[in-house]
Amino acid sequence: MQHVMDFTNGDHWITLVWWALIGIFVVIYIILDGSDLGAGIYSLFHSDSKEKGAIMASMAGTWDANETWLVIVGGALFGTFPMVYGSVFHYLMIPLMFVLWGIILRAVSLEFHHYSKTSRKYWDWGFGIGSLMVAFFAGVSLGAFLQGFPMTKGEVPTFGGSYLEFLSPFSLWTGVTATIAASLAGGVYIRARFERNSDTYHKALKWTNLMFYLALVAILSTVIWTFVQFPWAKSKWAGPYWWFFVLSGAVVLFATWSMRRASHQKRDVAAMVWLAIIVFINFAIMMITIFPWFVPNTITIFDAANPSNSTGAFTYSMLFFIPVMLSYNFYQAWVFRARLGKLAGYGDHD
Repeated sequence: MQHVMDFTNGDHWITLVWWALIGIFVVIYIILDGSDLGAGIYSLFHSDSKEKGAIMASMAGTWDANETWLVIVGGALFGTFPMVYGSVFHYLMIPLMFVLWGIILRAVSLEFHHYSKTSRKYWDWGFGIGSLMVAFFAGVSLGAFLQGFPMTKGEVPTFGGSYLEFLSPFSLWTGVTATIAASLAGGVYIRARFERNSDTYHKALKWTNLMFYLALVAILSTVIWTFVQFPWAKSKWAGPYWWFFVLSGAVVLFATWSMRRASHQKRDVAAMVWLAIIVFINFAIMMITIFPWFVPNTITIFDAANPSNSTGAFTYSMLFFIPVMLSYNFYQAWVFRARLGKLAGYGDHD
C-alpha cells in the first residue's frame, strides 16, 4: 500500500488534485443545500402553512441547482476513485438510501405544495421531515466514513463487513451534530431571505440564538470524541504540526465570533458568508487530518485512484463543466436575491 505521496510523480499530483476537488464539491453542497435543509427543519417547529410556503418560495429557484453538486460528487468519485465509489456506497447503502428518500420527499413536497389545497398540510410536513432525514443520515454517513470499514483481500478489494457496520454511537452522534449545524445554517439563511419587518425574520433570530449554542456544544463534543477515539486524528492534532491545527482553530473561533456579531447587527448576508467560511475551514481541517487516507485506516487516495490515462481523460472532460456550474449557482443567487414576506408563500393561491 502506498501511504506516502511521491512529489516527483505527476500521476500522484493529479490524484491529489481530484481528491481536493471532490472535497470542494462536497463542501459546496454542504454550504448551499445545508441552508435549505436547515430551513426545512425550522419549518417543522412552526405550524403556519403560509410561513412554510414562504420558506419554500425562498428556495424555489435554487434548491435543485444546489443538489446538483451532490450528483457531481458521485460522478467525480466514480471517474477518479472507482474503488472508493464501490466500497463506500456498499458500506453506507442504508444511510445513503435514507438520504435519497429524504431528497425525493423534499422535492415532491416542494412541488405538490404549490398545486395542492386539501392536502397541503401533508406536504408541509413532508418538506420538513425530508429535510430532517437528509441532514441526519448525511451526518451519520460522515461519522461512519471517519470510522473506516473492513475491506476484502481479493484482487479487487471491496467492502467486507455487514450492512449495519455503519451504526455506532459516534456515527449517530455525528448525525445529531449535522442536524443541529444545518438548523443553525437554516436560521441564518431565513434571516437573509426574509424582510426585516416580518414575523418570520424575528422568529428566526430566536431560533438562530438557540441553535448557535447547541451547535457549539455539539461540534466541540464531536472534536473531542474524534481526538479520543481515532489514533489517526490524535497523531495529527498532537503531532509536530500541532501549531497549524491550533492556528486553524483560532481562525474558526474568529469566524464564529464574526458570524455572531454580523447576525446581531442584522448584516445577514455577511453572517451567511462567515458561516460558509467556518464550514469550509472545518472541512479542510478534516481532509488534512485524514490525508493520505481517502477512508481513514482503510484505503489511501493513491491506492484508490483510477489509472492515470482514465483520470487524465476525465480531467479534460471536466475542465469546462466546473466553471459553468459555479457561474450558474452565482447567477441564480443573484437573480433570486430579493427578500420575501409571508404573503409570498409558495403556491399562495387561496
